Amino acid sequence: MKVLIEYIVRSLVDRPEEVVVTEVQGEQATVLELRVAREDLGKVIGRQGRTARAMRTILGAASTKLQKRTVLEILE
Repeated sequence: MKVLIEYIVRSLVDRPEEVVVTEVQGEQATVLELRVAREDLGKVIGRQGRTARAMRTILGAASTKLQKRTVLEILE
């Protein structure tokens, strides 16, 4: 999952070297924490959150196939 989100986000931003995805394992879910450069934050979130929502939908579909729960958090 981490690699999938990294690939998608690196394709969207102007500074792909500053993309950091951290995976935090929980009891019931895995949390992916995404950090990007401040000027790329708008590109990752998109208008009215559409890009972020689309990434979460893809992540949800992929994690359902693996029978896991994965959550994406976009951090500043």
